[in-house]
Amino acid sequence: MQIASWNVNSIRTRLDHVLRWLENSDVDLLALQETKVDDPLFPSESFRAKGYNVSFHGQKSYNGVALVSRHSLEDVRLGFTGELTADLQTEELSQQKRVISALVDGIRVINLYVPNGSSLKSEKYAYKLQWLSCLERYLRATQLRDEPLCVVGDFNIGPEARDLHDPDRLSGGIMASDAERDALSQALGDDLKDAFRLFESGSGHWSWWDYRSGAWNRDSGWRIDHIYLSSDLQELALSCKIDKRERDREQPSDHAPVIVDLSWELEDESGDDDGSFVAD
Repeated sequence: MQIASWNVNSIRTRLDHVLRWLENSDVDLLALQETKVDDPLFPSESFRAKGYNVSFHGQKSYNGVALVSRHSLEDVRLGFTGELTADLQTEELSQQKRVISALVDGIRVINLYVPNGSSLKSEKYAYKLQWLSCLERYLRATQLRDEPLCVVGDFNIGPEARDLHDPDRLSGGIMASDAERDALSQALGDDLKDAFRLFESGSGHWSWWDYRSGAWNRDSGWRIDHIYLSSDLQELALSCKIDKRERDREQPSDHAPVIVDLSWELEDESGDDDGSFVAD
């Protein structure tokens, strides 16, 4: 089973890119971020016409997340309030459409678009830290159900120096500050691990290249798009890769897809889904 994450920076602008990529890939589930469209205008029929199931949670011009799947999307949950008891904080933080989750073939997939934060002196930075604190509560609540868990998305954080093209200059700044990194680490806890780092320990592997300053041509990127797996799925991970080719298309997103391949199938000898799993 292949699960991918891709910040498409406007699904309507990049729809042809996404449909072509899906047609040429073996991905079972694609999690999209920054769809930038109200739900009534999401191009769901374009995906359904090709046999995909779609769930989305969006808003006009900003943010927005979606799940596009070859399999049924079950128990879809929207925003932090889809998991946490509603209070003033979770309701406020859920106003920006940044969180969607669903069960896909027995795996709980959580798709996140973490706030950027703008700058260390911005009120958006304080919002980002508050949002990550709420994410910690959200993930702990999700883990209580003991479902195999795959958390994907644009995290807008380079977790370590090796995830930045120029760590000497960028470390400590926005998307690479100690407070952001610590908050993400706290949210992930001990169980969730970075799938990409299960296979690749080195630097030079980026998922985002700023449109400005010729970052793509100079390969001055960041690795800020991640896939995290619970321990039961870590054992079944076969690979995790970044498809840089999509960043080189005409009018591309500034992000590239990240794909994890899992040796996963439901054990279904009787024809009934019992929710258990075995390695291929």
